[in-house]
Amino acid sequence: MDVTLSDEVIVIGMVAIAAFLLMQSFLVPAFGENRKTRKRLKKRLRSMKGGERSDQVSLVRRKYLRELSPLERALEALPGMAHIERLVEQAGKETPAYRIVLLSVCLGGMVGVVGAYLLPLPAMGVLVGLLVASIPFMQLRIARNRRLIKFEEQLPDALVIMARALRAGHPFSDAMHLVADEMSEPLAGEFRITFMEINYGGEVRTAMRGLLERVESVTVMVFVTSVLIQKETGGNLAELLDGLAKVIRDRFRFHRNVRTLSAQGRMAAWILSLLPFGLAGVLSITSPDFIPMLTENPTGRQLVLVAFVLIVIGILWMRRVVRIDV
Repeated sequence: MDVTLSDEVIVIGMVAIAAFLLMQSFLVPAFGENRKTRKRLKKRLRSMKGGERSDQVSLVRRKYLRELSPLERALEALPGMAHIERLVEQAGKETPAYRIVLLSVCLGGMVGVVGAYLLPLPAMGVLVGLLVASIPFMQLRIARNRRLIKFEEQLPDALVIMARALRAGHPFSDAMHLVADEMSEPLAGEFRITFMEINYGGEVRTAMRGLLERVESVTVMVFVTSVLIQKETGGNLAELLDGLAKVIRDRFRFHRNVRTLSAQGRMAAWILSLLPFGLAGVLSITSPDFIPMLTENPTGRQLVLVAFVLIVIGILWMRRVVRIDV
């Protein structure tokens, strides 16, 4: 009985690891930035901070803290809350970060305790509880990715509007205000925040850095960098924005084509990786004595372990084949 229970735990762990690798490797948004791109964005943010003070607080952050009670501010100051707060802000939500954590802990704890009592194995209940606890954070990441996609779809049109406003004689801040009035969310809200930070006496560099922190994207990084360089060196900003809008449209079209062409490879990776587990499940139902013949034998257990290692290697290899860095 102990061998059977350990086998079930091992199988559950294998399925969880394979599913995690598959989601991390192939469930990426159309404009999902890979790890190298995120490192480049963070490096660019650090270089933009330069000698600025680290205690500068944006209008959004100041308003957010003012609406919280002393107890809520203390909870927001806990370690790790800053990262969750930024994720909430990037997702376009207004829920305090500590509420996300409390919701995750409560959901995961309740489901884990109930699962430990109802399921045959306590480990299965703990695993289900962990999966349920990750749902609020997964929803935030999905909302952030969707918001980023929508923002990048709107950005070329916004740059064209800004270029026309600059040619008509409007200053840069008024051009951003015009975009905030003419465009829809989420771009309108982000540009409105940036305009308010500039209009209320903030520096353009600080406001543009705040925009890049809220919308972590390569295209936004290029837009912010172009504006800051033009502010320091001069030049025709309207012409620069027109050219940037054309480049972003071409990049967006190219990313869509890449994702379409790689869809078959991602689907093949899911099928080939989960097929052994699905086949094992079918065999355990149709021929209950077949799987124990393999797992109760020491050589058979070694073969299962080798097969799982090969599945992991296959997932990583297909990830390199399918994922194209552009």
